[in-house]
Amino acid sequence: MARIPSLPFVIVDGSSYLFRAYHALPPLMNSKGQPTGAIFGVINMLRKLMAEFKPTHMVVVFDAKDKTFRHTLYEAYKANRVVMPDELTVQIAPLHELIQALGLPLLIMPGTEADDIIATLAKRAEAQGRFTLISTGDKDFAQLVNENIFLINTMSNDILDREGVINKFGVPPERIVDYLALIGDSSDNIRGVDKVGPKTAVKWLEAYGSLNNIIERASEIGGKVGENLKTALEYLPLNVQLVTVQDNVDIAMGFDEMVLAKPHQEKLKTLYEELEFKTWLKMLEQQILVAPKLPIQELKNSANNAYQTILSQDAFVDLQLMLEKAELVAFDIETTSLNVLEAQLVGLSFSVAAHTAVYLPVAHDYEGAPLQLDRDWVLQKLKPWLENPAALKVGHNLKYDASVLANYGIHLQGIGFDTMLESYVLNSTRNRHDLDTLAEQYLNHKTIRFEDVAGKGAKQITFNKVDIQVAAPYAAEDADITLQLHQHLWPLLEGQPGPKRIFEALEIPLIPVLSLIERCGVKIDDAKLKAQSESLAERLMQLELEAHSDAGIVFNLNSPKQLQEILYQRMNLPVIEKTPTGQPSTAEPVLQELAQSYLLPAIILEYRSLSKLKSTYTDRLPEQINARTGRVHTSYHQAVTATGRLSSSDPNLQNIPIRTEEGRKIRLAFICEPGYKIVSADYSQIELRIMAHLSQDGSLLRAFSNDVDVHRATAAEVFGVALDEVSDDQRRSAKAINFGLMYGMSAFGLARQLGIARDEAQNYIDSYFVRFPGVKKFMDDTRMHAKEKGYVETVLGRRLYLPDLNARNGALRKAAERAAINAPMQGTAADIIKLAMIYVDEWLIQKNIDARMIMQVHDELVFEVKQEIVEEFMPKIQELMSQALILSVPLLVGIGYADNWEEAH
Repeated sequence: MARIPSLPFVIVDGSSYLFRAYHALPPLMNSKGQPTGAIFGVINMLRKLMAEFKPTHMVVVFDAKDKTFRHTLYEAYKANRVVMPDELTVQIAPLHELIQALGLPLLIMPGTEADDIIATLAKRAEAQGRFTLISTGDKDFAQLVNENIFLINTMSNDILDREGVINKFGVPPERIVDYLALIGDSSDNIRGVDKVGPKTAVKWLEAYGSLNNIIERASEIGGKVGENLKTALEYLPLNVQLVTVQDNVDIAMGFDEMVLAKPHQEKLKTLYEELEFKTWLKMLEQQILVAPKLPIQELKNSANNAYQTILSQDAFVDLQLMLEKAELVAFDIETTSLNVLEAQLVGLSFSVAAHTAVYLPVAHDYEGAPLQLDRDWVLQKLKPWLENPAALKVGHNLKYDASVLANYGIHLQGIGFDTMLESYVLNSTRNRHDLDTLAEQYLNHKTIRFEDVAGKGAKQITFNKVDIQVAAPYAAEDADITLQLHQHLWPLLEGQPGPKRIFEALEIPLIPVLSLIERCGVKIDDAKLKAQSESLAERLMQLELEAHSDAGIVFNLNSPKQLQEILYQRMNLPVIEKTPTGQPSTAEPVLQELAQSYLLPAIILEYRSLSKLKSTYTDRLPEQINARTGRVHTSYHQAVTATGRLSSSDPNLQNIPIRTEEGRKIRLAFICEPGYKIVSADYSQIELRIMAHLSQDGSLLRAFSNDVDVHRATAAEVFGVALDEVSDDQRRSAKAINFGLMYGMSAFGLARQLGIARDEAQNYIDSYFVRFPGVKKFMDDTRMHAKEKGYVETVLGRRLYLPDLNARNGALRKAAERAAINAPMQGTAADIIKLAMIYVDEWLIQKNIDARMIMQVHDELVFEVKQEIVEEFMPKIQELMSQALILSVPLLVGIGYADNWEEAH
């Protein structure tokens, strides 16, 4: 089956649904004799479609009663169709009413065929960068299929992508019109070539390439079928007009009006009662009813919040009933550790209504702890609900919960919402997105802190040792506040289509992907790292001696104060920059500038770099190997960076240097298991490609589309030389300009980087903007719009708020302007690799590939792949990554494999 991108725009061919439901189901009537079978069938298919794809935007399109332009072209169009039977006609009005009561947009346009409305909507969505799924049984729509538009059959549930169209019809989507014109369509009274069926049509199109070629070379086709073709030549052009769906219909309904609304429960209840759809009526009533009051022990009321605990099987059965009936459950777990591989489950908490929650303890084992339900028994009973994708859950940092539950053989599904990610997507520049901070900010509520129940510092105890009377209010409050936060944040997010799309299509689907990567981990050659540590220790000692020799005095290289005295008092080096307290700075940028003229700053820089490598990686990584798995497991964070990029910690894999020899040696120690290979796939110049897409600069677009070295092409433009005459120095300068301007580099910064005069650097920049006017316009427009709106957006709609754009402080304002230029590129790159991770993970699971994603570092994905399948694995990874998002220029992915990360990269 074809892979459909997450959260597609869904268009339903309502007329196709109606006739298929009517003919597929036996006649149904309510007690008043009103036909209801077609209504039931259509609604059943719609509910199934929504449950499977969970779209945020959807529309159901029906044909109008009156004639269309095709009747003007051809009076006999659809002339042989039988009149709609009365028992179907009377079902249309209540069906339309029921569709709207479900919150689904409905579209009918007089004088316009549903096919043309659907084609127009699909093409509009594609132009906006959206994926579209058309649900229909009509073969005409196969002509629309491409990498952004898919079909799903209303009855068989088969999904057609381009390959699926070829497999089904024998011709690609662009030849479907020719195919249909040849075979005709009896249901629309379109006469094809007599005696020409699908096989002959495919055979001709394979032989001649197109209908036009078939018409031009009709004389070459002999026999009776050749004579029939010659007879058909006069009406084949009309056939083409009749079977071609029009994609330029003037539709008043905008995309924002095709958002799924909340069902109108009272209206639904009335309609279900009238139509006597008893099962749906019962389900609806269960949703409307208030959750049952559980006969469980109440532990503590805090600020009118009813928090309760479950200690008996009877109470647990009532909890299960509550969970099954609830539309959405706030869910949280308590454990013994933040390390997901070591954490033991202690309890679970649930909330289905604000200010109420329950705590289910399963492993408090302090002396005198009350008898609790057995943890394994509880998890066995809860597993069907926890693994039910239709049982929607909301949590705060559900990646952690999913990872811990995976240790117990439970695959958490139904992750509908995560309040940490809701907060992050709404405003990523907020420093903290933890539950305690958000509760205070949005709910004006001060939560019970972990330290309040478990203690602080050396005296802190693990949660299994916390008295249940104390633990329950804390744990239950987490679930309650999570639900309340969601109820506050989700309406804010729903009103912003771009951020909402980021949340639903990227951040939520990424949760299980990251959980799997973290739990998988990566194998480390600790012996190699220990040897490198020893080598670094020797070099650090040597650098220390060199520093003492150059300074003429022994001092502590790690002491900024002593270094300050040596550099500025003893050696009288120029003061380039001062600290906020007025002291001469010893920060890295200052030392880098001083190192161009003086030896000691260069020694200090190398010493600091190697010292950090040693303490952070070569010494620390062997200590971080998990005793159970024998691998190192990083933690990825979705809600930290402002631009949407992932960050990692314990260890931080994003900061291992790649441009230094010592940094590359560390990557040599990242190895694979026997029988496997490390595969590294990396986007090439992705941010520059995004710049080309956003700016639509002609020169940049041509360079990337023609696969020209973009830095060499830039040099040719800026320095006014032929492409093949660009020198290495000119290319180096162009590269600095390309990346520097993207990060808001000034003429002063470029001059310092290239070692040239400031005026010369300014001339380079001026020449660049003359040659690449689209980039200049994009940068100017972005600054202007950012100041007007207060934020910038990525291609997919992720927002970065920049409150300092209008700051009085010039330095703050300039920094915000630089961020405004760079954030759309960095953010879009982050969005693209997240999409790629989701698509790759889907493929690995769907095809049961003996490979695993083990790292994500900047624009790179790293895999551990069974040796025998590496060659066939790599092209598919390149394809999935390069097609993660379609831009105006191709996304290129470099890929390689080896026994370690460094040699694979």
